[in-house]
Amino acid sequence: MSDPHDADTIRASLAEIASLLAPAHPAVAEEVLRAHDSPHDYVSAFGGRLADRGIDEPVDNLAWIALIDALDAHGLLAEFDWKEDAQEIRDRLRKLESRPSVDPWVLFEAEEMLLPTEKFLHACGRRYRETGAALAVLDIESDCYPVVGLRAARADELTALAARAGFPVQHLGTGRRRR
Repeated sequence: MSDPHDADTIRASLAEIASLLAPAHPAVAEEVLRAHDSPHDYVSAFGGRLADRGIDEPVDNLAWIALIDALDAHGLLAEFDWKEDAQEIRDRLRKLESRPSVDPWVLFEAEEMLLPTEKFLHACGRRYRETGAALAVLDIESDCYPVVGLRAARADELTALAARAGFPVQHLGTGRRRR
């Protein structure tokens, strides 16, 4: 049996994740695969973007970082600090291209807006699920939350693909975190 984390499996999984999260933006997959296939070339090409993360040479999770940065550049991801204001989170989630067609914000209670960041993000995840959407954190093991939106019906697919690629995903509002 082949290693589930071999380079070909990881590459294929990353490409599928990019297609799942950015179906109308093939440039996302191109960036991710470039980071996977030619990490030094990717670092040279995207040095400015990576400098904001303190990266100046290839790192183990470079393709995952490339995915996050490419999704962000296309309005498909919002990255939140660990102590982000609830109103800021709400405003940035509303701007995501992948936001649900039904506005989940009408479901929020006023007291939920007072929750600390992590709890508020989980409340957002629960409310999004009520509209058939989902929020997930593409975990980079730092003190931030790179959050993507997708159809709830495809959340398990994202989890499986990320696991095959060897990267963690946390589904907001469900308590599920898998690597």
